[in-house]
This record gives sequence, C-alpha cells and structure tokens, in this order.
Amino acid sequence: MRAAVRIIFLDENGEKFFGEGPCRLLHAVDETGSLRAAAQSMGMAYTKALKIMKNAEKALGFALTERMAGGKDGGGSVLTPEGKEWLKRYEAYRDACIQADRRLYLEFFPEQR
Repeated sequence: MRAAVRIIFLDENGEKFFGEGPCRLLHAVDETGSLRAAAQSMGMAYTKALKIMKNAEKALGFALTERMAGGKDGGGSVLTPEGKEWLKRYEAYRDACIQADRRLYLEFFPEQR
C-alpha cells in the first residue's frame, strides 16, 4: 500500500489549468526551443499543447512562453522569465507537498515502514 500526492491548480471555475502534464510540457519547450517539438516529444498534438499553454496563461495572468512565428528563419518558443519562475515555484511546492505526505503517511500508517 502507498499513497500518492498529485498537485494540480484550479481556476476560479474549478477547472484544472496546471499540473504535471503542463510542467513536463514547459520543460520540453525549454529543452527543444519549440512548443511543436515539445508536444511531439510527448506524443501530443500541437493544438492540444497550445490550448494547454493558453489556458494556463489565462488563469495565471501572464505568459509562460514567448512564441515566435515560423517563416524563413523558423519559429520557436522560449520560457518567459515569469514562466521560469512559475515552474520553479510549482516544482518546489509540489516537492514540499510530497515530502509532507511521506511524513504524514508514516505517522498515520506506521506499520508501512
């Protein structure tokens, strides 16, 4: 037996706008320099990835990525400074919640040591 903690953020309407999926997507954008390539690396349609980013940006009130249109020189995406900070804070909060859960789990279920 084990417990699992998943951290998701909900908007004012109770709709999920950020969690592990968007977190992984942002890391992939940072690694590939492209939302399209990031989506492809995750086996996700570009339109879905774009919808996820726009939904999160709307809920947060700031841009997570800066997207440059393609063309002769190609396009791409980079994380904005606010996007990098959000990602850092989300992961720190998630990790703290997981650590707290581990302590509480053993407190309530000591036989699971």
